[in-house]
Amino acid sequence: MPRKVTKSLQRKILPDRKYNSVLVQKLINKSMANGKKLAAERMVYGALETAAKKLKSEDPLEVFETAIKNISPNYEVKSRRVGGANYQIPFPISGHRQEHFALIWLVGSARERTGMPYNECLSAEIVDSVNQTGAAFKKKEDTHRMAEANRAFAHFART
Repeated sequence: MPRKVTKSLQRKILPDRKYNSVLVQKLINKSMANGKKLAAERMVYGALETAAKKLKSEDPLEVFETAIKNISPNYEVKSRRVGGANYQIPFPISGHRQEHFALIWLVGSARERTGMPYNECLSAEIVDSVNQTGAAFKKKEDTHRMAEANRAFAHFART
């Protein structure tokens, strides 16, 4: 089995029912807890509509795509051992991994918020991501800052 996930190993994810979007379906899958997909679906749809209402937008899907675009990282750092020392080497990230990190950070930062139901936390995090604030956007900024700080070690990258 190859170490990298090749195109043939990636699962085909079908679009969701309401918006016919693969991206929304991925959010539903990542939000799901204990195999309760319908509950996750209800919460995500509610969160998308609430976020669109807060931003006074007509299209919840457009709001969500903007949020994902704002928190998708372009670079990541990987640890490499070179000559007895560990270096954090910056690497550019491809499309599906950008999407994966953005969704994971969005769901994780929504779950870290307390005092509200999950769908309200998720909608607040989506609104914050559109406005380029919040925990998920901060995570992207920290990742980019780390990559920028270690740019001097980029020549150690092997492809």
